[in-house]
Amino acid sequence: MGIGTIAFFGLGHIRQMSRPSQDKEVSGSDSAHRRPVRSYVLRGGRLTEGQKRALAELWPHFGIDDSDAMLDLGELFGNRAPVIMEIGFGNGEATWQMAGAHPEENYIGVEVHRPGVGHLLLKIEKHGIRNIRIACADAAEFLRKRIPEGSLEGVRIYFPDPWPKKRHHKRRIIQPSFVRLLASRMRPGAILHVATDWEPYAEHMLEVLDSVNGFVNLSTSGGFHNKPDWRPETKYEKRGERLGHKVKDLLFRRMASAPCSG
Repeated sequence: MGIGTIAFFGLGHIRQMSRPSQDKEVSGSDSAHRRPVRSYVLRGGRLTEGQKRALAELWPHFGIDDSDAMLDLGELFGNRAPVIMEIGFGNGEATWQMAGAHPEENYIGVEVHRPGVGHLLLKIEKHGIRNIRIACADAAEFLRKRIPEGSLEGVRIYFPDPWPKKRHHKRRIIQPSFVRLLASRMRPGAILHVATDWEPYAEHMLEVLDSVNGFVNLSTSGGFHNKPDWRPETKYEKRGERLGHKVKDLLFRRMASAPCSG
């Protein structure tokens, strides 16, 4: 399978796809006009001087500015290599490693946490990587407005916030409506790869993905999949393993025949 171009959502609306915090939530279901339920909370975070410089100097070259216009991915990268989207890349450790190991593919990273975006930009500069573009936006809005239908070779979502409390389960990013939106932007044969170290969320992911028309599980057992070679092991993952958390990977292939709507 080609890894393709990965889309990273980041700078625009600053999103964090890690563990829950005590920060003020972006939106709630009890507002006057019922704003969309978000899978993240906004965090200010403190930028280092290096990250500030990276955002000022490198964003114009690697960032995707806010717009409602549909992207031409070939024009964005200057080539027609496969495109994979990674949603919620954190500090970008897995992102730059995947892009550096696969220069024949393009990666779009999406992350709302500004220090994480700055960190990835510094890694891009340090390692001379040219096949990454970064979006700072809400993932669902970015997919609907900016990513053409059937254009992605793959989508990767690593260690999203599990929102462990039952009353927060509606905030989990892996929901049927979001998965259907992903399917509409993925070409037939494209791979959706998700991973988590929170076992109850892993079971939730498996149940949701099994319920959405348009995908087939690549696990021969119909359950979880062995870790594929393209997913780097990150410091976050190693820390979870030290705490006794077992990482679960799910790989689903986009089918050609099933209708999906975004």
